[in-house]
Amino acid sequence: MAIKQIRLASQAKDQLVRLKSRSEIPQWNILCRWAFCISIAEETPPTPVDIPADSNVEMTWHVFGGEYHELYFALLRERCILDGIDIHDDAAVNRQFRLHLHRGIGYMATPNRIRSTADLVGIALESK
Repeated sequence: MAIKQIRLASQAKDQLVRLKSRSEIPQWNILCRWAFCISIAEETPPTPVDIPADSNVEMTWHVFGGEYHELYFALLRERCILDGIDIHDDAAVNRQFRLHLHRGIGYMATPNRIRSTADLVGIALESK
């Protein structure tokens, strides 16, 4: 598996702090799962930017994915294939995960987009 540890950018940490209070979802890993899924549902690949790992928020892949960590990894691999990323290049897969995670957090942190858990459900229903 390409991903063992996940460290967020300080901007993403700040966004998650606000999202925790608005959504009333107390665990960052759950919010990160939502963010990842929102991003991979987008038609376009994330912009390849450098994302610093400059916060003190860190979690293992198993904490991120919980009991469904293998499913999240399969989704990531499928998305990498769709975007033309070599799934045998662990660094490239890890980078794509970070790009998707941070893009999704950014989408969720858009002002007034997430005001409650119901807004998260609404986003999931929009993508159907």
